[in-house]
Amino acid sequence: MLKAVLFDFNGIIINDEPLHEKLINQLLLEENLRSKPGEFRQFCLGRNDRACITDLLTHRGRVVTDDYVSKLIARKAVFYQEQLDQLEALPVYPGLQDLLFKLRAAKLKLAIVSGALRVEIDSVLKRLQLSDQFPVIVSGDQRLPSKPEPNGYLLAVDRLNQSDRNLNLKPSECLAIEDTFAGIEAAKRANIPVVGVANTYPFHMLQRRANWVVDYLSDLELDRVQQSYDQTAAPKAG
Repeated sequence: MLKAVLFDFNGIIINDEPLHEKLINQLLLEENLRSKPGEFRQFCLGRNDRACITDLLTHRGRVVTDDYVSKLIARKAVFYQEQLDQLEALPVYPGLQDLLFKLRAAKLKLAIVSGALRVEIDSVLKRLQLSDQFPVIVSGDQRLPSKPEPNGYLLAVDRLNQSDRNLNLKPSECLAIEDTFAGIEAAKRANIPVVGVANTYPFHMLQRRANWVVDYLSDLELDRVQQSYDQTAAPKAG
């Protein structure tokens, strides 16, 4: 049966991918590099800042160290917070609050699995008054391999089990909600069925990858998804 729902953050809870692209381009300029079309999507979309920045700079022929990348990540985090602070309302995806209400009513465990920094996630959740909704948060600070590696999802399952010793949660009893190819692959490699939301890629491109695809969070039919878990241990793609 379905026991837990694991949310991606950027591109699912908050519509901030354009902001992250802007900030990455700003970092490149400050490092005397010009952004190139398609680079952000190739190296960064769905991945954490460390993987994104490291691969971007390496691709440009720069020799990067862990300390150097950490300083760039910290600088970008300051820029990110400054940008959010200027917004009267955060760009949250429609349907989020209603979906969270349904999940709470169904008594499902909730978690966030993201490459975003914990300070960024906490800042957004606090402004949205959702801090108490996600008792488990796996963030990019934890130096796990970036999506599409499954480590973040597996850690979230482990932490949910630690928070409730009677849960006995298995990955196949979770549902991931993702918007990128890297995120979908990470969930599937963790043996977690996944809903692809067409916030970043077109519906038809996600159909080949996710178990279910919706245009909007509000389109997710929870009852139908739960029935699939009741019928089989791992829902088939389609």
